[in-house]
Amino acid sequence: MRFTHMRTAKATAAVLVAVPLAFGGLASQSHAQDASPGPSGTFGPGCSALSQKANTAKDRVMEAAAAYPQLSQLVSAVVRARLNDTLDGKPHITVFAPNAQAFQKVTTSQLTSLLGNQGQLKKVLTYHVVNKQITPNELSHGSFTTVEGSKLTTSGSGTAFKVNGKANIVCGNIKAANATIYVVDAVLQPPS
Repeated sequence: MRFTHMRTAKATAAVLVAVPLAFGGLASQSHAQDASPGPSGTFGPGCSALSQKANTAKDRVMEAAAAYPQLSQLVSAVVRARLNDTLDGKPHITVFAPNAQAFQKVTTSQLTSLLGNQGQLKKVLTYHVVNKQITPNELSHGSFTTVEGSKLTTSGSGTAFKVNGKANIVCGNIKAANATIYVVDAVLQPPS
């Protein structure tokens, strides 16, 4: 009899603990839905078009970016500006990485001028980097100071986000060992 009474008491205690937890869990879930949480994995209309190696999460950011042929112009520009070791050496960064389509939007003369001026090239490239890892949840109304020193903004919801109101994030939340990469379809320009 005593054994049955202890089992019943334990079961009752378990129910008393589980019911508030369940209601608390429901309440926080509905609050999270109201806050419009960002996607948890990689997202965006351009992710399927990115040919990539299976996993870049253990690679430093430049090795991870080099794994994507669509980012080859960005990687070349970073090497030309001698920023690859700097970016690989930073512990937790976010890179808004312009893809090949982004570089096609820049005129040949603008690109030649930029690549010929190492100081300006560094300025433009470091404007694409933030000294913290930005999660998808932070993108809907974000304002971030870049390594260059100016602000950039992000906006949007669901899986559709923009940077500075112009560049679309075509594939986001790509993980590297020291960075999160958001591929964008325009080269971002720091304010003059």
